[in-house]
Amino acid sequence: MVAVVRALMVLLLGQVLLGGAAGLIPEIDRRKYSDSGRHTPERSDINFLKEFELRLLNMFGLKRRPTPSKSAVVPQYMLDLYYMHSENDDPNIRRPRSTMGKHVERAASRANTIRSFHHEEALEALSSLKGKTTQQFFFNLTSVPAEELITAAELRIFRDQVLGDAGASGFHRINIHEVFRPALAPSTEPLTRLLDTRLVQDSHTCWESFDVGSAVARWARESQHNHGLLVEVLHPEESEGSEEVERNRRRHVRVSRSLHTDEDTWVQARPLLVTYSHDGQGSAVLNSNREKRQARQKPKQRRKQHQRPNCRRHALYVDFSDVGWNEWIVAPPGYHAFYCHGECPFPLSDHLNSTNHAIVQTLVNSVNSNIPRACCVPSELSPISLLYLDEYEKVILKNYQDMVVEGCGCR
Repeated sequence: MVAVVRALMVLLLGQVLLGGAAGLIPEIDRRKYSDSGRHTPERSDINFLKEFELRLLNMFGLKRRPTPSKSAVVPQYMLDLYYMHSENDDPNIRRPRSTMGKHVERAASRANTIRSFHHEEALEALSSLKGKTTQQFFFNLTSVPAEELITAAELRIFRDQVLGDAGASGFHRINIHEVFRPALAPSTEPLTRLLDTRLVQDSHTCWESFDVGSAVARWARESQHNHGLLVEVLHPEESEGSEEVERNRRRHVRVSRSLHTDEDTWVQARPLLVTYSHDGQGSAVLNSNREKRQARQKPKQRRKQHQRPNCRRHALYVDFSDVGWNEWIVAPPGYHAFYCHGECPFPLSDHLNSTNHAIVQTLVNSVNSNIPRACCVPSELSPISLLYLDEYEKVILKNYQDMVVEGCGCR
């Protein structure tokens, strides 16, 4: 029975997301799904529901329903981005301050899709010498669709506070290189290009953001050129520092699991590549909250009591757990989609937000019943942001257009 309820909820979700266009969703005898249990869905109907769910998933850019494992990790940074730029108005939700670099933030403002990637640990190459630690990362970006345009990318590295014996702090320099050609032999150096650099203070504990957009954009176009990134941490000479301090200084930038014994913190503190892209559809994630706020601020038409049956917006909350999508949708748990319903009577009043064509159609209907009345449909729609795991357990924050009904009218 749970599967049947989920199937019906998929249909309902389809009506909301795809507009319930005539002919799009065939009529299915809902008596087959009654609580009496005497009827069961026909095989053809079940197959249709599966195909329809696949169509909904395709609308989200997915080829199949994601089934993430229990070990799948959602980076805290992606959650922070969602809460900063989502339309959720809950005042109890902490909205963190963005920690991305200004140069990245400007480019990211044009993106409607944000993806996060952890490096392939089996391919990492760590080298720790006196005065320098280098770590080569490889990020698999094959899950990024070819039609998406990369507008920005940042490499995020976490570092801990490190103080000397007397409580004094020093400085480290972190250089980020693109690897053009890997080292041909263990004794040779890879061919690299400097992408970004920063001088950081040991006394601070924070994430550092580095601009790697030029390299990632090229990898998206020409995947065969993706040889990864090289992170170089230059340690100051500690001629009079203790051996323990020198060892801590090498470990304070979290670039490898082998340098850290705390597995729990490594899960959230490991390096993270974040890409910002646009698929050519709809507005940017960073602008979606403003769009919805503007839609809500538009003056509402006053309705008289006797006009209640007329075309207007009604409450509808879509709970993703009802269709089993909470397994891969991280946030939100659901959203207020609303729907439009009501009569478009003759004559059409101003508050029904009618088009000229609807007015003419309703006029003709008043003298010729063969011509249908105008229909009550959404006249204003706004987007929402979804944070979810895709088929490859990659975490994605994406802005989806036309998901929430803001106004209704006769069309």
